[in-house]
Formats: sequence, structure tokens, C-alpha cells
Amino acid sequence: MTRSGSGSLPRYILQRVLLVIPMIWVILTLVFVVLRVAPGDPVSAAMGGKLNDEALDQRREALGFNEPLLAQYWDYLSSVARFDFGTTFSDNQQVLHVVRDNGGATLSLTIVSFLIALLIGIPLGMIAGRYRDSVPDAFIRLFGILTYAAPIFFVGFLLQAYVAGPLGLPTSGMASPITVFSVEPKTHILLIDVFLSGDGAAIEDVLKHLILPSITLGLLICGVFIRLVRVNILQTMHADYVEAAEARGISRGKVTRRHAFRNALVPVITVVGLQFALLLGGAVLTESTFNWPGLGEKLVDYINDRDYGAVQGIITIFAIAVVLISLLVDIVNALIDPRVRY
Repeated sequence: MTRSGSGSLPRYILQRVLLVIPMIWVILTLVFVVLRVAPGDPVSAAMGGKLNDEALDQRREALGFNEPLLAQYWDYLSSVARFDFGTTFSDNQQVLHVVRDNGGATLSLTIVSFLIALLIGIPLGMIAGRYRDSVPDAFIRLFGILTYAAPIFFVGFLLQAYVAGPLGLPTSGMASPITVFSVEPKTHILLIDVFLSGDGAAIEDVLKHLILPSITLGLLICGVFIRLVRVNILQTMHADYVEAAEARGISRGKVTRRHAFRNALVPVITVVGLQFALLLGGAVLTESTFNWPGLGEKLVDYINDRDYGAVQGIITIFAIAVVLISLLVDIVNALIDPRVRY
């Protein structure tokens, strides 16, 4: 017998939504504490040498750094609740404007990389599970280990050195200057804007620039998908209903595709969502390697400038995005597999 209300999808979603609030609070607190315990004064670190002492004091007063720590903490939490993520110290921009201008590049790179990882990882994982301990299985497992273990910047340099030249692919930026100048920004996502413009040459140019960075980032997590799908296929192939299907004369290939694969996907979906968060972190290194003008490269610039205001705002947005993606994964998982609601 189940408890009253246990197993209800709306109740499960409500519980997960309510859990988001303390999760975000803990993350925001960690971001605040880590940046405050860092050595040095953030204003002096960002503006030291550019302003005199009086101007630096005025800047600290304007930014609230002369307030008690608890007052700063409350101001930070209340600002985030109003979707105000602050301003950058070095160039005095709203963090939301930085995210708007550079987030589209990171989003394009992350989504395309994620699709590449799925398209490579899931089929190879199925083949490895279906032909366990065979030569293809050994090669696929080795490929999965190498892609996951190889440093992302090293893979990027290899592709730039040995693949870009023969295929005539660009190795820097997300489009040529002509494309950036000619395409009207409507969504601040260049990949969408070029398709809206209908300019074939611009579309080809943007897609060419996207190939190497997205493959580099996609390879980072396709190894995880390979191993996860393989393990779950092997476990599912020993289930009673699979043996019953084979006893009825259904071919092993059809049993794998129609029965084992669908059930093996349930635990995969949970990890897939978590890997999407990993991609956001990997995007920072990929953007630096390929001079990709995204949020990750911008974050590195702000860290080098010791611009704590920008770093705090961008990390806060990254953290909230990861929490919301985790919430979405939980809901999708509950829709696919009702057992997780209990």
C-alpha cells in the first residue's frame, strides 16, 4: 500500500520545485563566501592604478563594500531575487547585458556539442553492449576512455593542427568579420540570426566555424554516454522480459532496439542532464582554445582583470542554470519512469 498522495506527478514536481529554493540559497551563499574570503580588496584589485585613493573609496561606497558583511549578503540575495546580478567593475556593464551579448555563443556551442555527444555516444554504447567482449566492443571502450581522459585543450589543439588545414575549417572565432557585420542581430544568438537572415554564405560560414569547437566539447562527454549505455544495455539484456521475448523467436537485434534500449535509457537520462552542466564548465576551456566569443571566454577575461563583480554575477547565473537543468531532468525522469516518484 502506498502513502496518500505518494506517486502523484504534480506532488512530485511540487516537491522538486520547493527543493530548488534551498539548493539555490546554498549555492548563492557559497559564491558569496568564496569571493569574500579571497585575498585583497575587489575594487583595488580591479581598479588599482587607474584611480586615486579618493576615487577608490567612492567606488567602494557606491558598490556597498563599506557595509557590514551581513548587509552585503542580504543585498546580494535580494538583488538576485530581483534578477539584478550586479555590474562589472572593469567596464561598468550590467552583468545581464554581458550574458545577453555573449551567452548566445556559449548556448550555441553547448547545445550543438551536446547533440554531437548523443549522436556518437548512444549508438556506440548500444553496439558495445550488443556485441560484448568482441573486437568492436574493445575499440569502442578504448575510444570512450580516451575521449573522456584527454584534456579538452589538447584535443582542440590536435584538431586545429591536423584536421582544420586539410578540411579548410576555421580555427578561431564563431564567424568571419563580414558575416558578423552583415547579419542583423535579432536574438543575440548568431546561429539563429544567420538562419533568420536566409543568407546561405553566412550560414555556411557560421556552421564551418562551429564544427571544430563543438566536436572538441562533444567528445568530452560522449565517452561517458558510451560506458553508461553499454552497462545498462548489458544489465537489461539479462532481464526476464528480454529472455521471454527471445524465447518467442524475436531476433536479438530487434529485442535490443525495441525492448532493452528503451529501458536502458531511464538511468541514462539522469546522467545526461548532469553532463549538460559539465558541458557548461567545459565550454570555458573550449572557448579559450578556439577564441570563441562566449560567456566562458568573457569569464576568463574578467578573472584575469580580477573583476569580482562580473565573476560573482556570471557564476551565479551559471549556478542557477545548472539547478534549473537538474530540475528539468528530474521532471522528465518522473514522466518516463513512474517508479522514481515513490
